Amino acid sequence: MRNVVLLGSTGSIGTSTIKVAEDLPDQIRLIGLAAGNNVELLLEQTRKHRPASISISDPAKAAELRNALGTAADVYSGDEGLIKLATLPAADIVLIAIVGTAGLQPALAAIRAGKDIAVASKEILVMAGEIVMREAEKHGVKVLAVDSEHSAIFQCLDGKPGASVRKLWLTASGGPFRDRVAWPKEKFSEITVERALKHPSWVMGRKITIDSATLFNKGLEMIEARWLFNIQMDRVGVVVHPQSIVHSMVEFVDGSIIAQMSAPDMCLPIQYALTYPARVSSDRVQTNFAKIGTLTFEEPDTDRFPALGLARRAGEIGGTLPAVFNAANEVAVEAFCNRHITFDQIPAVVAETMKCHEVVPHPSLEQILAADAWARGATLGKRS
Repeated sequence: MRNVVLLGSTGSIGTSTIKVAEDLPDQIRLIGLAAGNNVELLLEQTRKHRPASISISDPAKAAELRNALGTAADVYSGDEGLIKLATLPAADIVLIAIVGTAGLQPALAAIRAGKDIAVASKEILVMAGEIVMREAEKHGVKVLAVDSEHSAIFQCLDGKPGASVRKLWLTASGGPFRDRVAWPKEKFSEITVERALKHPSWVMGRKITIDSATLFNKGLEMIEARWLFNIQMDRVGVVVHPQSIVHSMVEFVDGSIIAQMSAPDMCLPIQYALTYPARVSSDRVQTNFAKIGTLTFEEPDTDRFPALGLARRAGEIGGTLPAVFNAANEVAVEAFCNRHITFDQIPAVVAETMKCHEVVPHPSLEQILAADAWARGATLGKRS
């Protein structure tokens, strides 16, 4: 039995994690749940799974939960609540599925408390991969991947040394605008928010769905892979695979390539992270290759999707630039969703912000957070 703290229990990854816990009641116990502001769903989850502690962003909603639950669970709120749950003495692993940068401090707190972490929030390793991995090594804890792509690479590597790896290959569905005939670069300015939110393979939250449409999601994953697997950016590649059956691949120095495949379902990588190193029986994911029929691969179009080039530059230069890349993209995506900029302007805005940033090499956490704050102010012409 593993005692699990789930930060971000009401989002898409969080609700999938709840399903995994329900599938494996003898393997997984949810002892802590944290949510943003969905008090109704958090209350429902708490009553069903009876965690010892819960947290919600808004202190007023925390008071509402206390009134509803009485002494059934300890209720916390805000950033302090996340830290409290991330460091619960009884926790074996903390799964961090908080969108944006809010998961960074809880991740470091969990590591320093000797907890393994499962990372579903790309920002943690994109912003502070050097610090996070150094702290994990120092405290002897594991950093496990929840993203399907990084879980696939982890499974393919299976403990093999970095020297045996020629290249890591992240697969991308290509998003809803992969077809260059139907969606030439000249039409990108016409793409609506509603159209961008229709992903061909996955059902996800708004931010990550837009990132998948622009391929910023894949760019973030490139930087994440660089730190998670201690490999340089020039050995991280991307290939478009529309069927989303091959979740990623490892090419070894002898030319062999090992891939991890399954029908797309986030419950599988979540379950593997929470039960690692065991493989626990589950009937949730069924893959029928005869029905799938064909698997295809193609080069990503870096002209129509410049996010990949921007990510490679951020990852190669390092320092505070990945934090700026991430923050500028968050601001640009929000601006697009609010119809203040067009779809094609998202990468242009990020590129301009990156260009104006003075990079700090090997930054402290304070310098990373300062770069993040600068980028949020600098993006869309608010430079100071």
